[in-house]
Amino acid sequence: MTPSGTDIRTPRLDLLPLRVEHAEEMAGVLADPALHRFVGGTPYTPNALAARYRRLVAGSPDPEVTWLNWVVLLREESRLAGTVQATLSAANGAAEIAWVVGTPWQGRGLAKEAAVALVAWLTAYPVRSITAHIHPDHHASAAVARAAGLAPTPERRDGEVRWECAGHAGGTGGSGRENDITTHVP
Repeated sequence: MTPSGTDIRTPRLDLLPLRVEHAEEMAGVLADPALHRFVGGTPYTPNALAARYRRLVAGSPDPEVTWLNWVVLLREESRLAGTVQATLSAANGAAEIAWVVGTPWQGRGLAKEAAVALVAWLTAYPVRSITAHIHPDHHASAAVARAAGLAPTPERRDGEVRWECAGHAGGTGGSGRENDITTHVP
């Protein structure tokens, strides 16, 4: 459905396709238990995160579903600061997105910049809808979703609000890359 090895570049960030080798650094980025306040669970150890990344990199066992995962590299600091992901469904042309930025890098607009870039990148492909599910009390994530062009709906799933990309027409509105977003397929 889309190239899985695509780099996405923004003014401050490189979104790099996830590799198992990212697990050690990302375990530190995602180590704060506060990151799990709204989604549950606990931080992964480096070994557990490497096992998870192996599964993600291998891809979905469902041939109708594509998992796309990137780490967020903050170029100025030459270090990873978070992740973005999209789960694409060939059956209905839907993309569900998510993002997380480590606690030390929050409040700098990095999640917003990464999510906006991801949505812009997805609009170049034949996806009919882009959604995210956000806990109703997670105001920072709601602000990121709104900045990325998503709007809340009345629908709930597992206690989270479904957000949809307002007015998305699935690949018919241009690339959406007008905001200094570039891509590179190695």
